[in-house]
Amino acid sequence: MRICYLSTFYPFRGGIAQFNAALYRAFESQHEMHAITFTRQYPNILFPGETQYVTEGDKVDEIDSRIWLDSVNPFSWLKTRKRVKKIAPDLILMKFWMPFFGPSLGAVCAKQKKQTKRIAILDNVIPHEKRIIDMPFTRYFLKRTDGYIVMSEKVRDDLLSLKPTAKYRLVKHPLYDHFGKTLNQTEARKSLNLDPDKKTLLFFGFIRDYKGLDLLIEAFNHLDDTYQLVIAGEVYGSFEKYDKLIEQNTDSEHIHKHIKYIGDSEVPLYFSAADACILPYKSATQSGITSIAFHFELPIIATDVGGLKELVQHGKTGEIIPKADVSSIAKGIFNFFENNKAASYRQNIHNEKSEMTWDYLANQITELYQEIS
Repeated sequence: MRICYLSTFYPFRGGIAQFNAALYRAFESQHEMHAITFTRQYPNILFPGETQYVTEGDKVDEIDSRIWLDSVNPFSWLKTRKRVKKIAPDLILMKFWMPFFGPSLGAVCAKQKKQTKRIAILDNVIPHEKRIIDMPFTRYFLKRTDGYIVMSEKVRDDLLSLKPTAKYRLVKHPLYDHFGKTLNQTEARKSLNLDPDKKTLLFFGFIRDYKGLDLLIEAFNHLDDTYQLVIAGEVYGSFEKYDKLIEQNTDSEHIHKHIKYIGDSEVPLYFSAADACILPYKSATQSGITSIAFHFELPIIATDVGGLKELVQHGKTGEIIPKADVSSIAKGIFNFFENNKAASYRQNIHNEKSEMTWDYLANQITELYQEIS
């Protein structure tokens, strides 16, 4: 096929760009690929992090992409549409993770050649943090696309609630495989100035309200001093409310803050140092953090929200906390370490990794394309 992959690529950084680069590489050996990315992904006023672009410490796959689409400039949408139409792709492939991109991506998809099919990989359909524009923007996008890849039952159900006749494939999120090998745990803890003997939990990734870090910090108050918590990631907004909770914590010296964007070269350090990765989310559809954790064969403790229990198999690859509240999270952490199953969880993750590949996802997209042709 001739494929136009329209999404976030280098020089943008983050999980979306990493996902797209890995899938692009899976396609390129068998198909004619055209990567198209943004001249402007978000206006700076809408981006709460440090920077949208790769920095010196980032380990990135520099996909050669056409920098065409401005997410907020309708003139660029029309210009990009014409450029894509001139390429005459068999498939326009896109990653859709928030309604903000619905108008720009949808406008490019509209009025393409009859042969061109349009498939979207949906991270979310109904977002965690709702705004009045969400449903109109999402509906606009869904009307201009033909098929969908979903990676959780929650996203599938949200899709079908808005488009009951949608053609889709449910596929497990592939594992990120560019981070390198697991490091020696003792050495990793030493590098991060952690106690080598404590039970170590990792909260990793962008810090946003729906991810429940406040609940986790409060839950830590219910645990004894044999535990330590590592918070690693860039905050969206202010960290002030979390700092106040940490100050009030009776064991605050064992809460280690690394509040910054964690470059790819540093990622192995954090996941190698931990006994478990914890996702105390208040709401969720899926999480790319699970793929990073499973790459390092690190068990996950997660709340029972959205599609997390599909990704984390209770009693097999980690443990599911029944409720997203302080007491349940504290109890879930305690039970994980009391059950002493971390070694068996790691072995189970190792056994399942073969099903979570980028080639498999690429094949599923190809089959979906054939179904809608």
